[in-house]
Amino acid sequence: MLHEMRLHDEPFKLIQAGTKTIELRLYDEKRQQIQVGDIIEFTSRATGEVQKTKVIAMHIYSSFADLYRDYDKVSLGYGKDEEAKPEDMELYYSKEEQEKYGVVGIEIELL
Repeated sequence: MLHEMRLHDEPFKLIQAGTKTIELRLYDEKRQQIQVGDIIEFTSRATGEVQKTKVIAMHIYSSFADLYRDYDKVSLGYGKDEEAKPEDMELYYSKEEQEKYGVVGIEIELL
């Protein structure tokens, strides 16, 4: 199955470079449809450029804090010198949404 997701330019470039291998999302109804082996087509909001990836694992958690503890920050989209803070995800998803749906780290590989 093919899924389409839009990304800000910075995480899009990190996925293209192969360093960001886990896409962080709310585990809402849309993301619950994603299965291992599916294709995700990421589109840069800035340029419209598209990158296809294959889902190799779904990591489901109750919170971003729990997810962040299990994965290295570079695979989550942070630089080696940056501090990885689960609170950063509150820019995109409220605490209430996170509590309602849980969160997912979608592990991908480039196609």
